[in-house]
Amino acid sequence: MNKSLIFAALIMSWLGFAQEKYTISGTLKDQANGETLLGATILLKGTTIGTTTNEYGFYSLTAPKGNYTLVISYLGYATIEKEIVLNENVKLNSELVEDAGQLQEVVINAEESKKVNLRAPQMSVAKLSSQTIKQMPAVMGEVDVIKSLQLLPGVTNAGEGASGFNVRGGAEDQNLVLLDEAIIYNASHLFGFFSVFNVDAIKDIKLYKGGIPARFGGRASSVLDIRQKDGNSKDFKISGGIGAISSRLTMEGPTFKDKGSFILAGRASYANIFLALANNSNRAGFYDLNLKTNYQIDDKNKLYLSGYFGNDIFKLSNFFTNSYGNLSGNLRWNHIFNDKLFSNLSLIYSRYNYNLEINSDGIDWKSDISNYNLKYDLGYYLNDKLKFDFGVSGIYYNFNPGQLNPLNESSGINPMKLDDKFALEAGAYASLEHKISDKITAQYGLRYSYFNRLGKQTLNNYANNLPVVYNTQLDIYERADPINETEYGNGKSIANFGNFEPRFALSYQLNEKSSFKVSFNRIAQYLHLISNTTSATPLDVWAPSGKFLKPQIADQFAVGYFRNFKNNMFSIESEAYYKTIDNRVDYIDGADLIAQNTIETEILIGESRAYGFELLLRKNKGDFTGWLAYTLSKSEQRTPGGTAGGLGINNGNWYNTSFDRTHDVSFTGSYELNDKWRFGTNFAFQTGRPVTYPNGQFQYNELSIATYSERNADRLPAYHRLDLSATLIPRKNKNRKCQAEWVFSIYNVYNRKNAASITFGQNTTTGVNEATRTAIFGIIPSISYNFKF
Repeated sequence: MNKSLIFAALIMSWLGFAQEKYTISGTLKDQANGETLLGATILLKGTTIGTTTNEYGFYSLTAPKGNYTLVISYLGYATIEKEIVLNENVKLNSELVEDAGQLQEVVINAEESKKVNLRAPQMSVAKLSSQTIKQMPAVMGEVDVIKSLQLLPGVTNAGEGASGFNVRGGAEDQNLVLLDEAIIYNASHLFGFFSVFNVDAIKDIKLYKGGIPARFGGRASSVLDIRQKDGNSKDFKISGGIGAISSRLTMEGPTFKDKGSFILAGRASYANIFLALANNSNRAGFYDLNLKTNYQIDDKNKLYLSGYFGNDIFKLSNFFTNSYGNLSGNLRWNHIFNDKLFSNLSLIYSRYNYNLEINSDGIDWKSDISNYNLKYDLGYYLNDKLKFDFGVSGIYYNFNPGQLNPLNESSGINPMKLDDKFALEAGAYASLEHKISDKITAQYGLRYSYFNRLGKQTLNNYANNLPVVYNTQLDIYERADPINETEYGNGKSIANFGNFEPRFALSYQLNEKSSFKVSFNRIAQYLHLISNTTSATPLDVWAPSGKFLKPQIADQFAVGYFRNFKNNMFSIESEAYYKTIDNRVDYIDGADLIAQNTIETEILIGESRAYGFELLLRKNKGDFTGWLAYTLSKSEQRTPGGTAGGLGINNGNWYNTSFDRTHDVSFTGSYELNDKWRFGTNFAFQTGRPVTYPNGQFQYNELSIATYSERNADRLPAYHRLDLSATLIPRKNKNRKCQAEWVFSIYNVYNRKNAASITFGQNTTTGVNEATRTAIFGIIPSISYNFKF
């Protein structure tokens, strides 16, 4: 009897304890425009209980019964403190007021919210706001998301004028670029001078360099997650800008009787206008359009519809016309099951197309890649120690590598089409964030990905299954001749792959101001960008894994130390990483990738590795804010001959990848002199990009033949430049609703002629060998005018 009473008492005590915990949940918004705030910090003052809002501004916090002070803080907004009595579940939606005195600050001010960031296991994340990006000097005055990210540690570019980027020694195709969850395959305008992202339409930018959450998959090096604004749900607003290259216009406002909002942002260049006025038959320009709208069905259901459309055109007289662009759309449904369970269902479409017309040859070339993506994500806030995320996704791909048609009947060109390719990529993941103690927080994740390369296609078969063979007499790799073919019917599996992708991260808070973090992630990448150029071009072709192409498998380890100084006046972030990638595509010497239906005969499979140290020192408060970033790194690749025979590429030795940068230093600063003037500066220094130079020559039949050093054994000269900007904000007229500013900037102040490439040739007159340096930009002054009303 006594045992029964004791057992009953324990049960009642446990139930009582369980009932003593309650949940606070809700959504955070901007008071001025109704935009949801993602990544805002919510905590209970004087405790270690805290959380952040998700991508849709939702939060959930569970704590024992009692009286608390709830602290809500977010970058650039006044901190809110609310006294609450937690004796039942509470739904608390809040609106934050923009704090003009803190707009220039890079990080959240609140002391206790910094503790939440130090405890969070997430590391290797670069985050920038659109406000910060707009303050940076930019080439031709065109503020750019990707070029701004390149000023942070671990992020480099493929050369001057290229908007592509490389992360921690990874190739450009190893970056997953998402705009409102839709995949963007080519993020550049004007062949890489600018990116496709209109800063006026962007709300949040996050670049995951490592410790990538389990909900992301498909790319080996990084995830760039960009979210568009929802639109002003309070008032109708118009904003825009006039620059040297393009102009922008954005409209936003409430819809559906204040149950929703919309934003419509357009951008277009006007080089074509000037060319036409000058009677020049050449054309060069771009335009893009961002659209997003939402509708609040009730307190628990909300619909979103977002889209992007952009296009480039380049015409060289009557010689050729080139156009390419992206199209994406996303229909989303947010559902709140209860105060602890949040879900998001997304139906996404994305397409990238390329078109080239060569008038002199009568050629019309078209290619594209498109995908349909269905994904369902859920977040379950179990209690004050555990948060569980899980979900599933499926992507159907359609690859059109290229189709050649005659422009007219007299061209004599026979139509030709490369084989379409089809594939299905599916994934399921689960991730748990676990607060083990007041000092230790861990995140465990597991993703399973499945890829099925589908017919309809006929593939070649080769002797010993080797599409590339080694010629011992000539000491070169050659294309093998097929012995027969295999036809794969519509929907029949050509090859399939499955991979478990574990993720782990842990944070140990050393004290109130510092923490130590570690992370590991494995990611499988099933798509390959077939290109042997140093940076992506519109003509590059995406190819799925299959019979001859295996998925790339990346493993990355990272450790980091983080600390705040002088009441958060300064902060320091330092990380070291080591990354390996198996099944990395390499190209035989003389590879022919254009209009190639048998890509397997041009490639060998190797491996790559990258390792380095990153340091980021920030100044977060005061009239002068900014950061100093330094990266010391190495990126190498090795391709042995394997079953094809021979020693492999570069004799099977490790060699520098084209994006290896030993030293990368950048400085970014912003100084607010007064309410009228603000100044900005950038400085960048990078070790020169690896290249292969000729090291000798010989004569053959009166021809001079060059010999070359080992692959990428040489380097271009070091890259460096200084940029300056000044922003003038005219004094406000109380009777004038329009707010305006003038931005004056100078790109490359001291006119450094940075080498984009160096070519070697022989002077036809003197017969002397010559080296020619090609530089893209010198000094470029510009003026931009921005307005808002």
